[in-house]
Amino acid sequence: MIPAVEANCDGLVGPTHSFAGLAPGNLASEIHKGQASNPRAGVLEGLAKMRRLHDLGLPQFVLPPHERPDIGFLRRAGFGRSDAEVMAGAARAAPELLNTACSASPMWAANAATVTPSADSGDGRVHFTPANLLTNLHRSLEGEQTTRSLRRLFPDASRFAVHDPLHAQPYFADEGAANHVRLCAEQGAPGVNLFVWGRDAWEAWSGRFPARQTLQAFEAVQRRHGARGAVFARQARRAIEAGVFHNDVVCVGAGASLFFHEAAFEDRAALERGVRAAAQGFEPQFVEIAEADLPLGEAVSSYLFNSMLVSLPGEDRLTLIAPMETAETPRAHGAVQGLIASNGPIGRVEYVDVRQSMRNGGGPACLRLRVVLTDEELAATNPAQRFDPGLQDRLTTWAERRYRDRLTPGDLADPALLDEVRTALDELTRLLDLGTDFYPFQR
Repeated sequence: MIPAVEANCDGLVGPTHSFAGLAPGNLASEIHKGQASNPRAGVLEGLAKMRRLHDLGLPQFVLPPHERPDIGFLRRAGFGRSDAEVMAGAARAAPELLNTACSASPMWAANAATVTPSADSGDGRVHFTPANLLTNLHRSLEGEQTTRSLRRLFPDASRFAVHDPLHAQPYFADEGAANHVRLCAEQGAPGVNLFVWGRDAWEAWSGRFPARQTLQAFEAVQRRHGARGAVFARQARRAIEAGVFHNDVVCVGAGASLFFHEAAFEDRAALERGVRAAAQGFEPQFVEIAEADLPLGEAVSSYLFNSMLVSLPGEDRLTLIAPMETAETPRAHGAVQGLIASNGPIGRVEYVDVRQSMRNGGGPACLRLRVVLTDEELAATNPAQRFDPGLQDRLTTWAERRYRDRLTPGDLADPALLDEVRTALDELTRLLDLGTDFYPFQR
């Protein structure tokens, strides 16, 4: 076994972060629709979370926001002439398309891709398949730029394989690592890759909310990565109907431990059998929170399971990185305290404030993409994107100068916003050494 660590690649909150309510089934997004957001606070909260993980001893990387507004998308929708006229025309004729073009949803890097570490892959490289995210229009715009982002962060083709997204068709609906959990004895050892799907591509779906992940998409990802230790488990329909748009709203795992709500899986017994059969050299631990202790609705609203579950250097038990909303929900907080007191695999909790992300439906786990890397693979990443206190200082200064502290969906039509965003992103490409052709406006 080659020693390895789990790094977190966090998405920066973008300058157009707003509460436009674009995601059906994401209850937090729907509840806060139309309210004023604070993009500056959002990016600073994200940087503070990254600093917390860095200080706890975990490698941390920064993923840049995408260019928004997406003027190319609006042009393809029939709005022409100058960029300012494109925005004004969309604001008048189709404001929902302008909101879509301005979405800062790439901040939720858990949806950026599905990742297979070199210990599990068929050719000994780290494999990435960027998610096509086709269920929601605003997220379907992300795949091409996400692919570019991952190739800049992981440029060495001898160590990393960044594939193109799956074909953008409902058969291959793919939401990325928000529906994938890896369990293992040690990060550098072979693991169990748990792929959680919401629907079979061939079945009729008539639920209140969409089932975003197909079984066939994950089967394709598993094949192209050569991912060993694969287990495919169905997300409970009841959970989807309750607003569990991704499995990571009710399930998170790390090391040998899978932490989940009673209502997470359609067939819990089959899940356990599959994981146990695939585990090599370790005994999986299943930590379940019962409906009687935490009703599913409160599990969703508190985002207890959208916490990060991490193994810290020198500690035998896992640490839960949870949102403040978990601490403020009495039964969720009680569930956490019970876990810690039980002497089980979860030993302590750290609470982080990511309220701007939470109000749009994304907790601490949504903001990060987990990538297991050996020392050699870590050394082959783009060093300018490796988080440290110096980079935090530079990005804080940048955000305080370039980001607005108040933005409503109506403000997205402001012609000055496009220039502000492009100025900010052009500067960011230099801070993160992304090249001079990273964004469409730079080409």
